[in-house]
Amino acid sequence: MEIIILSLVLLLAVLVIVNIRVVPQAYSYVIERLGSYHTTWGTGLHIKIPFIERIAKVVMLKEQVADFAPQPVITKDNVTMQIDTVVFFQITDPKLFTYGIDNPIASIEYLTSTTLRNMVGDLELDETLTSRDTVNAKMRMVLDEATDPWGIKVTRVELRNILPPREIQDAMEKQMKAERERRESILRAEGEKKSAILVAEGKKESVILGAEADKQSAILRAEATKEAAIRESEGQAEAILKVQDAVARGIVMLNNAAATKEVLTLKSLEAFERAADGRATKIIIPSNIQGLAGIVASLKELTNDDNFNNAG
Repeated sequence: MEIIILSLVLLLAVLVIVNIRVVPQAYSYVIERLGSYHTTWGTGLHIKIPFIERIAKVVMLKEQVADFAPQPVITKDNVTMQIDTVVFFQITDPKLFTYGIDNPIASIEYLTSTTLRNMVGDLELDETLTSRDTVNAKMRMVLDEATDPWGIKVTRVELRNILPPREIQDAMEKQMKAERERRESILRAEGEKKSAILVAEGKKESVILGAEADKQSAILRAEATKEAAIRESEGQAEAILKVQDAVARGIVMLNNAAATKEVLTLKSLEAFERAADGRATKIIIPSNIQGLAGIVASLKELTNDDNFNNAG
C-alpha cells in the first residue's frame, strides 16, 4: 500500500512539474480547455492542468516583417512591371490571430498583391515610379483595416523594387541621358552668356575709363596752355614795363648829360663794340647809324616837351 501511495505521489509530482510553463517576454500562449478557448497566458509562470488544458498556439508579439515575391502589375498605360513588397506587422490580439483566419501570413500576401494591382492600375508608369510614398501610405491603411479582425496591426508597407520591362528601362535611361545633356547644354550656354556679359562690361568700363582719362588729359593740357599763355602775357607785360622804364631812365640820363648828336652817334658805336665783346672778328656797322642817332635825339627832344614831363 505504501508503495502504491508513494508511486501516486511521485506520478502527481511529475505531472505537475511537466505541466509547469514559463512564458518568456514578448510571447503569449493561447490555452484551450477541453477543445475550446480558455485563456491567454502572458509573461510569467503558469501551470497547465494535465489532460484537460493544452497550449493551442504560441504567439510572438514582436514586430515582424514579411517579404513577398515580386508580383506582375499592369499600369494604366498598359506597362507590365514586377513589384515586390515588404510588410511590417505586429500581432496585437493572440486569440484573434489564432482563431480569426487559418493562415494569416498567406492571407496578408494575397491581400497585398490584390491591393497593389488595384492601386497601380490607376497610375501611369511615371506616376508609379514617383509616387512610392503615396502608394505605401494607401496600402498600409487598406491592409491595416483588413487585418484588424485577425488581431494584426500593419505598421508599415514598402515597395522595395519596381522593375519595368527591359525595353522600358532602356528608353528611360536614354530619356535621362538626354535630359542630363539638355541641362548640361543649358548650363554651358548660361556660363557663356555670363562670360560674354562680363567681357562686354569690362570693355565698356575700359572705354569709359579711357574717355575719362582723355578728358582729364585734355583738361590738364588746356589748363597748362592757359597757364603758359598767362605766364607769357605777364612776362611780356613785365618786359614792356622794363623797356619803358629803361627808356625813361636813358632819356633822363641824356637830358642830364646834354648829349649832342655827335655824342649819341659815338655812344652807339661804343654799344656795338660792347656787343662784340672782343669775340667777333668783324663788326658790321649799319649804314643807318646816323638814323639811330637821330632817333635817340628825337627822344631827347620829346623829354623836353612839357606834355611828356607831365605824363611822366
